[in-house]
Amino acid sequence: MNTIANASATQAQQDIAEEFAFFGDWTERYQYLIDLGKQLPPFPEEWKTEEYRVHGCQSMVWLIPSGDASQMHFDATSDSAIVSGLIALVLRVYSDRSAAEIVATEPEFIRQIGLAKHLSPTRSNGLAAMLAKLKAHAAALEAA
Repeated sequence: MNTIANASATQAQQDIAEEFAFFGDWTERYQYLIDLGKQLPPFPEEWKTEEYRVHGCQSMVWLIPSGDASQMHFDATSDSAIVSGLIALVLRVYSDRSAAEIVATEPEFIRQIGLAKHLSPTRSNGLAAMLAKLKAHAAALEAA
């Protein structure tokens, strides 16, 4: 997993697309997603509060913003292996960036790697809810 923090969100999305292009089928891509999710940093139990819960996800998902408008950081976790992998991709594109870059960045990687066609409707809704919450945090800081 490429964790170079100074790469742009656009570059992170291109890197994700290139990585997923290596896999021939969706069984392999799902396994890669699960493996990415296993690499998420530890998420303390005390952070799993209603305040940080992302609603709209069938799985339990928590997203915690920190930082300021110049550099926002997000910590997140899920009780689902595949959703944890989606979180890993989302954090790679959006975490440790300016609020302006977060707001301006559309999640092109979802279309580029074919995720939109291969996620269940509930996972797609959950991913959309997570992205909306993340962007709302960034927009609030950008406006402050």
